[in-house]
Order: sequence, then structure tokens, then C-alpha cells
Amino acid sequence: MSAQRVVGQTATAGFQIGVRRTLPLFQEEAWALLLSPQGRKLWLGEIANVEFSQGSTFETEEGHSGEFRAVKPLEQLRLTWQPAGWLDASTLQIRLLPTAHPGKTTISFHQEKLDNAERREVMKTHWEDVITGLQAIANNGSTR
Repeated sequence: MSAQRVVGQTATAGFQIGVRRTLPLFQEEAWALLLSPQGRKLWLGEIANVEFSQGSTFETEEGHSGEFRAVKPLEQLRLTWQPAGWLDASTLQIRLLPTAHPGKTTISFHQEKLDNAERREVMKTHWEDVITGLQAIANNGSTR
């Protein structure tokens, strides 16, 4: 008999969380927003310069660090992401998903390798806040 897992717990990678929302942006606009100083501050942290290419590393002013593992323009960013104070890095994947409606794109944040259920809940709130911030920028038309 195996131990019962709780919501968000995986068999091998700790805990995970996924948050997604459809925004009123074309895919190119959503990508530009994510990589813009205003957008990346929401999800990555405060950083003057960052190279969005596979293998490049970063460290933000807040002490978040990581490495980009996959960069597929207009589609996906996959990176290790370790906030200051965390013992281990998590894996963060940001995907831009086309919708059936022109001018709309779903932005998806998926994070895995989280230590426990409490951290999962904290990160769920964090990514919901990030998407809310991105949506506010999109609704203000700053990307068009």
C-alpha cells in the first residue's frame, strides 16, 4: 500500500503548481511583455540586464538566481529558479499558448521541484499575482 499524496505532490519531483490565464495579446506581444523590463520584473525580479538564451545564468537584485535551460521565442522559457534563502532551485516553465481567438494568448506558469505543500501555496499566490500584473499591463495597452 502506498502513501497517499496531497494536492500538487508528484511521485518524484516534490510539489508543483500551475497557473494560467488568457490575456488580450497576440503571441508576439505576450512574448515582448514577458521579456520587457516591466514584465520581467514581475516574474523574474529586478535585474538590469539578462540574456534570454539557453545556458545563460542570472542573478536579480533580490538574490534570485538561475539558468535558462530552454528558450523558444514566442513559445517557451524553461529555467531553474532559486529565490534567495531557498536551499534548492525549482524548475520554472513559462509557456505562451495560442488560442482560437485572434489577439489572445494564454500565459502559463508551471513550477516544479517545490519543497512542500506550504511552499506550493505561497508560489501559487505568487504566480497568480504575476499574471494579474501582466494582465494589468496588457489591459492598459502598454504593449501595443
